[in-house]
Amino acid sequence: MIGDQIKKYRTEKGITQEQLGQMLGVTTQAVSRWERGGTPDVEFLPLISDILDVSLDTLFGREEESFPLKLARKLSQMNREDAYQYAATICWAIEIGLLGNVSTIDDYMNRMIDRHASSDDKKTDYFSKIIHDEGLALHRMSPDLQTFFLMVEPKGSLRTQLSDRETLRKVFSIFADEKLLRILYDIHTKADIPMATSLISKHTGLTEPEVDRCMNVLIENHLVVPCVVETADGKINSYVLRRESFVIPLLCFADEIAKKNLRPFLGDYDRTKPFL
Repeated sequence: MIGDQIKKYRTEKGITQEQLGQMLGVTTQAVSRWERGGTPDVEFLPLISDILDVSLDTLFGREEESFPLKLARKLSQMNREDAYQYAATICWAIEIGLLGNVSTIDDYMNRMIDRHASSDDKKTDYFSKIIHDEGLALHRMSPDLQTFFLMVEPKGSLRTQLSDRETLRKVFSIFADEKLLRILYDIHTKADIPMATSLISKHTGLTEPEVDRCMNVLIENHLVVPCVVETADGKINSYVLRRESFVIPLLCFADEIAKKNLRPFLGDYDRTKPFL
């Protein structure tokens, strides 16, 4: 079983028996012997596992571990800050891989690392956009902000998957309203605790009736949750931000449209069919 697994994953990675032998410090004949039914000494198994990028369980045929499963396990075992940084690197690898050009992979992966290390203009925003008939991938690689969006091409029309134009217009109208946007900015700077109308009024400069009117709009659109606080002076209105909303991603994409110093870092646009 081990020999079959070694041959399978060695072949998948494009490694010859001779190359594997050199990596392990054994002869080509030894590798051949393993693949014909022999068993490597136990001290070689962890190194073989690392070289072939499979688990020991997989070598023993007990588990066919897919890359997504391995990635999920790896991320779950890292501290959260490192996990997000590593995930951002994976997103960049996805972007490069979707180019479909093997010869550019090493260059672009290294250029991303070099850019972060040597960029003189810390305010420059870099964007990568891969737009194909099969989908699109958008990656922002600014010095202090990284975002990633991936869309697999729908089987049918994207237009039929979206809400009607009027419904979407009402969503955009929230962000076009100066008072609503001012409140959204303010409540996103606070901890996840109820905020009284009077406090929001103080921070935004809006009157309390204006705040309550705006908050009703945000409630209708599921961006905040209303609650009532009982005090010695009676009940007062308060609101809690719904942090699972798409406000922050939408602001990030709006910011990209607003940028004047947009710097395309990588682009591949061979799409031939319309989006909607």
